[in-house]
Amino acid sequence: MKAMILAAGLGTRLRPFTNDRPKALVEIAGRTLLEITLVRLRAFGVREVIVNIHHFADMVADYLKAHSNFGMRIEVSREDVLLDTGGGLKKAAWFFLEDSAGRDEPFVLHNVDIISTIDLAKMVQAHKTNDALATLAVQKRNSSRQLLFDEGLELCGRIAGRNTEHEIVRPGPQLERLAFSGIHVVSPRLLSRMTEEGAFSIIKCYLRLAAAREKIVGFRSDEYYWRDLGKPADLQQAAQDLEQRTLVQ
Repeated sequence: MKAMILAAGLGTRLRPFTNDRPKALVEIAGRTLLEITLVRLRAFGVREVIVNIHHFADMVADYLKAHSNFGMRIEVSREDVLLDTGGGLKKAAWFFLEDSAGRDEPFVLHNVDIISTIDLAKMVQAHKTNDALATLAVQKRNSSRQLLFDEGLELCGRIAGRNTEHEIVRPGPQLERLAFSGIHVVSPRLLSRMTEEGAFSIIKCYLRLAAAREKIVGFRSDEYYWRDLGKPADLQQAAQDLEQRTLVQ
């Protein structure tokens, strides 16, 4: 199985830790965020990974080389200009299409600054059962990034920004607000449907496809540990969770 790690961001919220390194190389208990993500994916069965890089790009490339790619095939996708999540995936599409003749084997798309115990095997199985284009790990929690799902957990819209304005692309009788967790399972056939150009959020693409009745579905992950490592305080809490075995990696 293949995966992509989104690691090109500037990590501005993690300053001063990212003043001299990319966020992918920020450490928790002596392990970089990139190592934690790669080891988790490898344990799940992923053997081929592409990582997009931009901020201190050479440091990431050198780090991977120095660690023998953690025993995996790892490619890097260098972005001279930040392309956001959608643009980054579109630029790296070749990696998932190179040997996909006649197959639609899903792949994992994972933010480097997310740490969790979400069951990827169950998530992939749900993705296949639903015959979805994309499956998004979602939870019931406070977040400025709320997506709207119907009773069948199909994406129907979002709440724009921090206000209460709803962007509905598929009306439904009862829509539930759920927070996206930065982990996706994606079918390669999605890649040819990404008509957006340049830098764009993949959520924009998902909403357009949902409006066209394509299956973009949610995977409820409320029962699992999850943390966004966007701020220094989050790093400290994650380190405590590792020490106290709240988080098993």
